[in-house]
Amino acid sequence: MSGAPGDPAHAAHAAHAALHWTRIGTARFLDTCAAFDEAAFDARTALPGWTRRHLVAHVAANADALGNLVRWAATGEPTPMYASADERRAGIERGATMTGAELTAWATRSAATLAAGLDALTARQWAHDVVTAQGRVLPAGEIPWLRAREVCVHAVDLAAGVGFAAFPADFLERLAAEAVDRHDARTTPAVALTATDLDAARTWRLAGPGEPAAIRAPLADITAYLTGRVATLPTASGAPAPELPAWL
Repeated sequence: MSGAPGDPAHAAHAAHAALHWTRIGTARFLDTCAAFDEAAFDARTALPGWTRRHLVAHVAANADALGNLVRWAATGEPTPMYASADERRAGIERGATMTGAELTAWATRSAATLAAGLDALTARQWAHDVVTAQGRVLPAGEIPWLRAREVCVHAVDLAAGVGFAAFPADFLERLAAEAVDRHDARTTPAVALTATDLDAARTWRLAGPGEPAAIRAPLADITAYLTGRVATLPTASGAPAPELPAWL
């Protein structure tokens, strides 16, 4: 990977389209955390084995890690998200021992620092290639999408009353499309999902074997199903939708 910039105009457009979602998701996540008392941080989340302390630490550390990619784009000096997978896990476990006030302060501070770094990038820097923790090479213009996905999905995972309906339809459409792409890289049941609350009919298909199970539901419910945040939805026949594998 050369790290050389690609198309600055395209990268900047992608970045600014997702920055709006990032701000909405960040505000929703932080506002939800701010309402927790100390005991509420010990509640379980939608993620197996994680309390809210684990999840808030994870989201706070993610902002710090994405900030490393912002510095990479700004300076051209390779700066990995995390030094190692062990460091990433240790940070979450360490965060799980912090008080609610400390966690909220970390999440707020790291989000603000990331936002400032993103706002300072130029069109040419948005086009600079960086590498994610999973080894994916992508332009820095995709960083706002990575953060938007993180804060919006995990705001739902806090299990505090926030659902996917709290987020814009264009964000949900992109998230659903990404989940379908990731499912299509695996073996999944055949499913056809049609959103019932969009102005124009929109259907996503999982190309598994056999006749697809037909699902008609609001976009928020379809997104929740595709990302594993709801186990099943009813199909047109009345039978439950097939269980899907993990999307990430």
